[in-house]
Amino acid sequence: MTDDDVQGARPPVSRRGLISGIAGGFAAGAVAGAGGAAAFAAAAAPASAPEDESETVDLTRSHPFYGQAHQAGIQTEQQRYTVYMTFDLTSPLASDLQVLLARWSGAIAQMMQGLPIGSVEPDGSGAVALDTGEAYELSPASLTVTVGLGPGVFDDRFGLAAKRPKHLADLPDLPSDQLQDETSGGDLSLQACADDPQVAYHAIRDLTRMARGVATTRWTVLGFGRASAGKGQKTPRNLMGFKDGTRNIKEESDFDRFVWVGDDQAWTRGGSYQVVRKIQMNIETWDADPVGDQQDVFGRTKAVGAPLTGEREFDVPDFAKRSGDATVIPQTSHVALAAHENNGGVKILRRGYNYTDGLNRVGLLDAGLLFLSYQNDPQHFITLQTRLGSVDRLNEYIQHIGSAIFFTPRSPKRGRYIGQELFE
Repeated sequence: MTDDDVQGARPPVSRRGLISGIAGGFAAGAVAGAGGAAAFAAAAAPASAPEDESETVDLTRSHPFYGQAHQAGIQTEQQRYTVYMTFDLTSPLASDLQVLLARWSGAIAQMMQGLPIGSVEPDGSGAVALDTGEAYELSPASLTVTVGLGPGVFDDRFGLAAKRPKHLADLPDLPSDQLQDETSGGDLSLQACADDPQVAYHAIRDLTRMARGVATTRWTVLGFGRASAGKGQKTPRNLMGFKDGTRNIKEESDFDRFVWVGDDQAWTRGGSYQVVRKIQMNIETWDADPVGDQQDVFGRTKAVGAPLTGEREFDVPDFAKRSGDATVIPQTSHVALAAHENNGGVKILRRGYNYTDGLNRVGLLDAGLLFLSYQNDPQHFITLQTRLGSVDRLNEYIQHIGSAIFFTPRSPKRGRYIGQELFE
C-alpha cells in the first residue's frame, strides 16, 4: 500500500450509523467549531512571554509520523495544548477497523506537516470538503497525534485476541476511584498535542469525521498548560499552583527501561501502554488551605518547588531526615508516596495537562488534571496509584472521575499504517 492509497483514496467505509457527538461532544467540552477553538486559545494563552529562550514556541516546527522508532507524542517534547478523545467501535467488521486505522494514519501524517487532508474548497458548490479548514494556512505548531488501541479491540468481535498485548486489560478498581461511565473506557484513543490549540482541535475534528459508521465518540478532554516536564523544559505548574513533573522520566536509559515494550510479540515492540485519568480538583477547598499545609501535602515548597529537605527544585529528597518525632517530608505527602526510591525503583512517564470545564452544577470551578502516563507495564501505574490512593493527603482535594487504558503501537514505516501487523 502506498502513501497515496492511504492519504488520497476514499475507501468504502460502512455507513451503519453516523458518529454521535461530533458537534455535541465538543460543545460539551466547551468547544464548538472554529470559533470555539479560538475562544479556547484566548482563554488558555499565557499571560506573559516565556522567561528563557528554551521555552520560546516555534509554530513552524513539525514532527514526522512515519519511520520512527516510536509513535510521536510520547517522548516528544511536550506541547502546550491537547485535545484527547476516546471512541467506541460500532462496526463488527475487522475490515472497517483496518480501513479506519489506514485512513487515520494517512491523515495524521498530512496534518503533522501542517497540510490539509484534502481540498478545503472542492470544485462544485455541492461537494463536501474533505478538510474542515479551520487550520488551513496555520503552521504545524509541533502537532503530534498518538493512536491508542483499547482492550475492546482484542475481544471476540474482530478475531484479534491472539494478538492482544501481554499486559492490556482494564484497570482494576483502585483506591479513591469515583469513576463516571461517561468519562471512562473506550476502544480507541486519539491524543492530539500542539502549541496551537486550534491545530490540535482541527486534527481531532477531522479524524472524528473519518470514523463515521465505524466508531462513535465516547469522551473528550481539552487540556491546556502542560502539567509535566520533558527534558530541557522548565517545570510547569498544575492548577494547585505547584510545580508538576520535576522528577519525570527524561533520560533515554529510563525510557528504554520503563516506557518502551520490548518483551512481547514482535508487533508490540517499541510501543507503550497509555493510562489516562481525569482527576477533578476541589479548587475552592484547596485555595482556602494555608500554604504551609499545602506544602506538607505535596512535600515541596510552593514557590521554588524544592523538596522540604532541600533548597532547590532538583535537590534529591531526603525521606529519612527528621525533625523531632516526624520526618521533614511527611510520609503521607504526595512526593514521598510517589517517589521511585519508595516504590522499588518504579518510574512512569507523565504527560499531563490542566483542564477546565467551566462551572459545575453548584457554581464551583470544574477543573483539574488530565493525567496521561506511559509505561511498558501498567502494573507500574497500578502499584503507584494503589499506594497514593490509600494514604495520600492529596486525596482530600481530588477525585479520579475518569479512567482508561490503551496500547500505543510503534510508528509505522512509510507506505504502511498504524497497527497494520494486526491484520497480517
